[in-house]
Amino acid sequence: MEQGPDFIEELRWRGLLHDHTPGVEEHLRTGRRLGYIGFDPTAESLHVGNLVQIMLLVHYQRCGHVPIALVGGATGMVGDPSGKSEERNLLDEATLDRNIAGIKAQLARFIHFGDGPADARMVNNYDWFKDMGFLRFIRDVGKHITVNYMMAKDSVKKRLETGISFTEFSYQLVQGFDYQWLHTHLGVTVQMGGSDQWGNITTGTELIRRMGGGEAFAITSPLLTKSDGSKFGKSESGNVWLDAKRTSPYRFYQFWLNTADEEACKCLRIFTTWEKERVEALIAEHLKAPHLRAVQKALAEDITKRVHGEEELRAALQASEILFGNASVEALGTLTEQQWLEIFEGVPQADVPRGALEQGIGMVDLLTDHGAFLPSKGEARRALKENSIAVNKAKAGEDRVVNTSDLLGGKFILLQRGRKNYYLVKVVG
Repeated sequence: MEQGPDFIEELRWRGLLHDHTPGVEEHLRTGRRLGYIGFDPTAESLHVGNLVQIMLLVHYQRCGHVPIALVGGATGMVGDPSGKSEERNLLDEATLDRNIAGIKAQLARFIHFGDGPADARMVNNYDWFKDMGFLRFIRDVGKHITVNYMMAKDSVKKRLETGISFTEFSYQLVQGFDYQWLHTHLGVTVQMGGSDQWGNITTGTELIRRMGGGEAFAITSPLLTKSDGSKFGKSESGNVWLDAKRTSPYRFYQFWLNTADEEACKCLRIFTTWEKERVEALIAEHLKAPHLRAVQKALAEDITKRVHGEEELRAALQASEILFGNASVEALGTLTEQQWLEIFEGVPQADVPRGALEQGIGMVDLLTDHGAFLPSKGEARRALKENSIAVNKAKAGEDRVVNTSDLLGGKFILLQRGRKNYYLVKVVG
């Protein structure tokens, strides 16, 4: 085995280690080990909330071990009660297949799949559950774990007052059998997951012990939360997805750029593959001048590039420069229609007939009658005299006439008052 960093030590300094079963450190030091994490295919895309588990696999591979990504094609039809307060909707087979295909493509951006001894592998638990009937499962698997053992799990106890279906109650047995099957058929000896998965994972180690023995270990990571205790990975509009169709690369970049200082320093350790010295040096630099947001910028660039690629990162940086920097009209001209709408979502907007622009519209009328951006013509004239109004990043006076030659991307004109107040004119017709 090619010696890499010590995996447990790597997790420890990065703040990625919550708990582990005894003996796992020595086990990982003495050979190349197969370890897996399960991903729930409830959507066609993973989201930022899944990134901690993805990074566990990334670091596992960096340390010379073999990461196994299990996609729960079978368990996705059941539902895991861990961390949930109510029953989850079950998915049909066609939806699951589509979701699994999307997840496979996203995981491949982080870990290297292939046929080499340390290459990652993808498995789907539907492959070993599809031909296993209920009676066979309770005979061959269920008899090894007592109801008392299952009832003692926190994920079950927390649901007893509100109610838990037999389907969700049995989930730990199903996940435990995943581990047992992978242990028997592939030689997997480590299962990893979030701290809320400890009960399910240790059911697997117990099942392995009772169904034939052999070494099996558990490692969990802390649940990543914001400073206010809420779940990390959500914006005001909901989940921040890894799929560009659900969360644009610009918004993805902005999510990381706007991370609070304390969270950003924590995230730099967790979500980069940088060496400890580089991480700590950047954090020290950041602490001396937090207003420069050095950690947030480095974090946003690194993760956006890995998730969306170099080209989309450049576009996100350019969009940020347009909104918050001194971008030129040439930079504005490179934006696609979709980027215009994403960048200026939430900015006051107005539709102007193409015919009116062809005739030309004076600045006062554009700011008031057409756009209602300013409340009165008097205020519009004052703003123009103060030289605080710009058209497509160029200062404009009261005698300026706007027409179709000012359109960028064939459809947009960007008005600005001061540094932070933007107004977007969209041509129609």
